[in-house]
Amino acid sequence: MNAKMQIFIKDMEELLLPKKTYVMDGTQNEAYNLVELAMKSKFDGRFILHELNQTKFPNSYYHRSNPNDVARTEHLTFVCTKSKNFAGLNNNWMHPNLAREKMINLFKGAMQGRTMYVIPFVMGNPDSPYSKNGVQVTDSLYVALSMRIMTRVGNVAIQHIESSNDFFRGIHSVGDVNPNRRFIMHFPESNMVMSFGSGYGGNALLGKKCFSLRIGSYMGLKQNWLAEHMIIIGVQCPNGNILYFLGAFPSACGKTNLALLEPIFKDYKIWTLGDDIAWIHIGSNGKLYAINPEAGFFGVAPGTSIKTNPTMMKTLTNNKFFPTLFTNTAINNIDNTPWWEGMSNIIPQNITDWNGNNVNSNIVSPLAHPNSRFTVSMYNCPTLSKEYNNPHGVPISGIIFGGRRSDTLPLVYEANGWSNGVFLASILGSETTAAASGKIGCVRRDPMAMLPFCGYNMGDYFKHWLNIGKQLQDPPKIFMVNWFRKDQQGNFMWPGYRENFRILKWMIDRIHGNVSAKETAIGLLPIQNTIDTNDLQIDPEVLSKLLLINKDEWRKELMMIEEFYKPFGNTIPNELLTHLNLLKRKLEK
Repeated sequence: MNAKMQIFIKDMEELLLPKKTYVMDGTQNEAYNLVELAMKSKFDGRFILHELNQTKFPNSYYHRSNPNDVARTEHLTFVCTKSKNFAGLNNNWMHPNLAREKMINLFKGAMQGRTMYVIPFVMGNPDSPYSKNGVQVTDSLYVALSMRIMTRVGNVAIQHIESSNDFFRGIHSVGDVNPNRRFIMHFPESNMVMSFGSGYGGNALLGKKCFSLRIGSYMGLKQNWLAEHMIIIGVQCPNGNILYFLGAFPSACGKTNLALLEPIFKDYKIWTLGDDIAWIHIGSNGKLYAINPEAGFFGVAPGTSIKTNPTMMKTLTNNKFFPTLFTNTAINNIDNTPWWEGMSNIIPQNITDWNGNNVNSNIVSPLAHPNSRFTVSMYNCPTLSKEYNNPHGVPISGIIFGGRRSDTLPLVYEANGWSNGVFLASILGSETTAAASGKIGCVRRDPMAMLPFCGYNMGDYFKHWLNIGKQLQDPPKIFMVNWFRKDQQGNFMWPGYRENFRILKWMIDRIHGNVSAKETAIGLLPIQNTIDTNDLQIDPEVLSKLLLINKDEWRKELMMIEEFYKPFGNTIPNELLTHLNLLKRKLEK
């Protein structure tokens, strides 16, 4: 390894005082050895891993975390830049000097008696000009194994770092899992993250949200690209042509289900390239291209089933690549398999809940934590695109933005061009879910599904999106979707899941110019009968309501949008304010 990497490891040993240091090589033998060690080792009074039924879930293991450590802790997540204004109101801010001092005091001697795992990793295909290098240290064997699944770890990374002294530095310790001593500090200007007191994926797998999005978005601003909380899929049409889409949804809003969607029409196919993160660049031809920097899925388990996401269920039982991890699900004690709400209609009679309680009667939901997770290799996915490792990425024809809203937002609508699409994405609101700590079900503005992940001022982020669009020769169409609209009885009006492909088909028809759309105050909506509802049992009146624009609801929406924009002051681009005023005038008409 190069001199800078050696110095970083030595500095970490002097700070953290581990009993021993282990540098991961990424080999299959290493994976087997670390899993064996995790099944014999305890942390926080619990064995780190338990082996699951190897016939039904090959190469799969179970992890139960501390009950106080089950989601991202956004109120303890900081962006530490020299300028508070640069970090923006969308981020908790702390001066880098103060943050570094605070974290070093927490880290001093934190790994005494423990092993320090050194994880050299690459985000993206190592042969790609868009890939990035990183080194994370951690005292969590669970984190080390998870990073093996989610990134390209070991010798390939060491060799890649050898050719460049530029690498991200991640420092992590679970400490004593005390929420009062839990901080995730991002230092964009020095390409570093310090995380202490949590073992949860979004807080501890530093290649994921921390580097790929918060640090990545900063790098994208400086280097003229975008790091986004997006899926990447390819939709193969009956003629064999493939259109590639990006899709941005807040966590637990159906993002993974869409990324692995099984088309409702037999002449179409969906190819999966990523379910969470996209790095987006402008190609030499002026088109937008995207790569997935990750190598695995870190998906929400509840709601995943053969009915809702058959491709993911096949991925979870097609474990050629070792290992697959399940975290905070329930366990069916009858056959030692993971279980979660929505997996089946029948609750197993003998089950252990996510807190470790054996439940045989008087069952109290939820048995699996609402944010329980699976971590599985991309290479287990039967619909993995052959373009997944394309070093230059895939050309993007459409971008989809969506959230979870019971009312107001129609099922689908199209933006009037790039800048209007940026406006619509900037005002996106979604009802909060269990993926982030805090109250569930409140409408929160979540522009581009990036509010928790943008590493700098959101106003400047909107400007960056607008500037990217001005450089494009052929910008993708931008669409908004809402699968979650409810009727007056509180029932979902749209069936969702596989039926969502009908909306994708409408988008493809729009891209190809095969169908017209009607101008409305908020954008272009489907004309009657242009959404293919063949074999779908849906009342035409319900479909009309799904596409309804309720002026009273939108007037309330406008008030919330103005309240969201207000604190950003003059950093909100004038182009977006122009679109806001135009929307007001159109709604009054």
